Amino acid sequence: MSNFAILADIIKTRRTTKPSLFNGGKIPDEQIEQLLELADWAPTHTFSEPWRFVVYSGDKVNEFSKQHALLYQQFAPVEKFMQGKFDGIIANGEKSSHIIFCIMKRSNEKIPVIEEIAAASCAIQNILLGATALNIASLWSTGGMVLHPAMKNHFKLDEQDEILGQLFLGYSDEKIEGKRKIPLGEKIAWEKLG
Repeated sequence: MSNFAILADIIKTRRTTKPSLFNGGKIPDEQIEQLLELADWAPTHTFSEPWRFVVYSGDKVNEFSKQHALLYQQFAPVEKFMQGKFDGIIANGEKSSHIIFCIMKRSNEKIPVIEEIAAASCAIQNILLGATALNIASLWSTGGMVLHPAMKNHFKLDEQDEILGQLFLGYSDEKIEGKRKIPLGEKIAWEKLG
């Protein structure tokens, strides 16, 4: 199989798997380190390398999930607080092997913010593709309090830094079918001479 065929297969079989479908199996930390090494090879303008990761493993997964739920409880207006959402934030950690918080750390004001976000997002995609190659299930989530200023404060981030999401990683026995709703031809406009 050619390198392109292998890469195409990994890209086309990457799926989002919710943590409720994880089976509770634990991923070796060494494999998480391999995924983070792949992330470090994302494209980056002027070598700013804006990606930063906070990795929760072992007992810290459930501990962080509870802290996340408590942030939601603390900052949700009383009339909008939903017990189900609170419980769901905690439950996301119960079967997850690791949670990786993904951050865009702003370091060069001359680079447009969108380029830094794009670079950090490419790093995240590298993790997701590597996880697929290792048969690790994943979910890239911005749910709960992830995008709330309280989470930025939790991580002691600067104002110009951005949280891009959290990755839930684990093993799953479920097979998720892939689909696209919009035909590829409707997303492409070819411009060429002749």
